[in-house]
Amino acid sequence: MSHDHDHEHTEPPGELELRVKALESLLVEKGLVNPQTLNTIIETYEHRVGPRNGAQVVARAWSDDEFRTALLEDGAATVATLGFTGRQGEHLTVVENTPAVHNLVVCTLCSCYPWTLLGLPPVWYKSAPYRARAVSEPRSVLAEFGTRLADDTEIRVWDSTSEMRYLVLPMRPEGTAGWSLEDLQQLVTRNSMIGVEQIATPDQRAAERAP
Repeated sequence: MSHDHDHEHTEPPGELELRVKALESLLVEKGLVNPQTLNTIIETYEHRVGPRNGAQVVARAWSDDEFRTALLEDGAATVATLGFTGRQGEHLTVVENTPAVHNLVVCTLCSCYPWTLLGLPPVWYKSAPYRARAVSEPRSVLAEFGTRLADDTEIRVWDSTSEMRYLVLPMRPEGTAGWSLEDLQQLVTRNSMIGVEQIATPDQRAAERAP
């Protein structure tokens, strides 16, 4: 498959990443940065700030058919109307899950990813096993994330590049009719927008929390 990137594809960290790690180590060693504080900042951007942007887009698409249609036709322009633009978010295609089709996003040669909407890419997304197996055995990969699909469900794998990034529009879970945008956003996870997980229904969430 074609995968035209504008940067190197090597397993070892690049020079910039090595410099960042060296600087981080020096700051920690000198007592200028608390490692726990640093981890908290990274955790915030990985799981809260970025993914909340994507969750806002998904919740709006669930609630507004006109917005959903525009999102599927021109993802980049439509998310820009909500103020979400910037690095690695300019070229965006949104793919919709349905009862018959499940979408999965990968970047087979590195880790191209819509940072503007999803925050920092998770470690597993950048790992060589995920990048290879998402293409060769996507059903097995999904099962490892707890996503088990019917045998007749078609799985479409989308390979991100420097020219195009993808966002999965998950199916709206049952039992959410009449919910506000704010409540719907709380259901949307980063992993569901990558496609490795499905969104649990309110009843499933309640069952998981039950003692």
